[in-house]
Amino acid sequence: MLNTIISFSIRNKLVIALFTLGLLLWGGYSVTQLPIDALPDITDNQVQIITVTPALAAQEVERLITFPIEQEIANVPKVHEVRSMSRFGLSVITVVFNDGVDIYWARQQISERLTQINNDIPKGLGQPTLAPISSGLGEIYQYILKPKKGYEHQYTATDLRTLQDWVVRKQLVGVPGVADVSSFGGYLKQYEIAINPAQLRSYNLSISQVFAALAGNNQNTGGAYIDKYPNAYFIRTEGLVQSLTDISTIVVANTPNNTPILIKDIATVQYGAANRYGAMTYNNQGEVTGAVVLMLKGENSNAVVSRVKERMAQIQKTLPEGVVIEAFLDRSKLVNRAISTVQTNLLEGALIVILVLILFLGNLRAGLIVASVIPLALLFAIAMMNLFGVSGNLMSLGAIDFGLIVDGAVIIVEATLHHLGMRTITQRLTQTEMDNEVYEAASKMRKSASFGELIILIVYLPILALVGIEGKMFAPMAQTVSFAIVGAFILSLTYVPMISSVLLSKNSTHTPTFSDKMMARIERTYIPILTTMVAHQRKVIGSAVLLFVASIALFATMGGEFIPTLDEGDFAVETRVLTGSSMSKTIDAMQKAAGVLLAQYPNEVKEVVSKIGSSEI
Repeated sequence: MLNTIISFSIRNKLVIALFTLGLLLWGGYSVTQLPIDALPDITDNQVQIITVTPALAAQEVERLITFPIEQEIANVPKVHEVRSMSRFGLSVITVVFNDGVDIYWARQQISERLTQINNDIPKGLGQPTLAPISSGLGEIYQYILKPKKGYEHQYTATDLRTLQDWVVRKQLVGVPGVADVSSFGGYLKQYEIAINPAQLRSYNLSISQVFAALAGNNQNTGGAYIDKYPNAYFIRTEGLVQSLTDISTIVVANTPNNTPILIKDIATVQYGAANRYGAMTYNNQGEVTGAVVLMLKGENSNAVVSRVKERMAQIQKTLPEGVVIEAFLDRSKLVNRAISTVQTNLLEGALIVILVLILFLGNLRAGLIVASVIPLALLFAIAMMNLFGVSGNLMSLGAIDFGLIVDGAVIIVEATLHHLGMRTITQRLTQTEMDNEVYEAASKMRKSASFGELIILIVYLPILALVGIEGKMFAPMAQTVSFAIVGAFILSLTYVPMISSVLLSKNSTHTPTFSDKMMARIERTYIPILTTMVAHQRKVIGSAVLLFVASIALFATMGGEFIPTLDEGDFAVETRVLTGSSMSKTIDAMQKAAGVLLAQYPNEVKEVVSKIGSSEI
């Protein structure tokens, strides 16, 4: 079968050339569509249920919210494990599904049970919601909103948070690939009604009456319409409050002499802020507001960050004067550095392989033919990566070995050159004769080359069998290398014989080259060594065993890292305060820490952003 493919390729050069052109176009398009990231996403396939309940302590959160939810989702199919966390005002349950389960199907299973869960939780204690469809590596972009120099006293933390929630976030959530935007820091603006108990008692009113009055006087309603020829007039009443004054003038009840009792008669209406569980500071300049952009699971982080940056430039124009958005963590910078490293290594590796090929083959045309397999096999691998959903990163693209890729092509081209050099007839070959020579050489060596490539593929099978975190980390490497080798195998059966019959010199006369002389010297040195080794087989085997044992002992003393070291340029420093410290105390500590870092490392530290507590999501 292999010989048939080789023969077809040589006899139908135009067909193979068109297929090669198609591979170039397909691979080129796949390069633009390939998801790019620094590392594979090794996080669990999970769905989170979040319940915010500000009024409950951790014990009540566990008993009234977390435990009932866990009981309700206990029979969800294809669940690997369930984890939960209960603390003051918050319940988080993480449902981990088996790898390969569609995340949208998993969320649907949990959503179907939320109805019953809502019935099990006492009314008013919280509403369970699903976290965004993101992952642990979904925090691709983090930024702060801060006033410019000279505007510090013009914008409060409440103003910045309002801009974040109602201007910035509203526009960012519409960016394709963004799962959600989690606000951080600042004060969440609220309308507060501070009731005076003495005045409330003097009017013989209760809190429930105040609640009923507020609810009944803060709504719009619609009616039918009046047909008044030639027009129709639609009926609508507006009752939504628009300001503090509207709230102040709401009627709670009437006195015995029918004098209305207003909200302002029994309470003070003012602006306030919700209880907060997190804060954010910038350098030692005070509090700011920021957010974390969460990427949709499975999206291309580089492309999503690009779209976020474009939208940020538009949002900046809509902000009031004196407020600026600054990004302090941008995933694309890390990705670009990682991919730049991969590109540099691939380019240097390709150039070294090409140089060695030309040097040892002793034929520029033959070296270039073999070298051309490298980009073609790489494009085939990228096309297959895009097809099977393998992202381009340090673990996948960085694992490609060009020496393995060109192995089959080297064997065929070198065999063709040797076959041509063995001819006794010196006249120039016709194209038909050249086709026959290439076919004979390739058909003789193809089985041996295929056997070698098959052995390499078998080596990667155990890696493909890994599951869990190990599988997510290392499977892309094995898949990418396998794609590249399969591509090189197909090219060595089709493209290499075809292009060799066209481009290799048809002049069968052979003159000694520098490569021939170099190989002769190497052979003269190697043959005596080989003869000696064969004569002392036991010593050679014993030495090999000793080296193997020594290598195992040396390997046991080596350090290990789960992922490659990445030069991100950022440091995550954890600062701890005493348990039970207040938010204001923690903010003061972070300001002092930032001041120390900026003072002691003025040239190294660009900025210090502190995130305290938890964000909205």
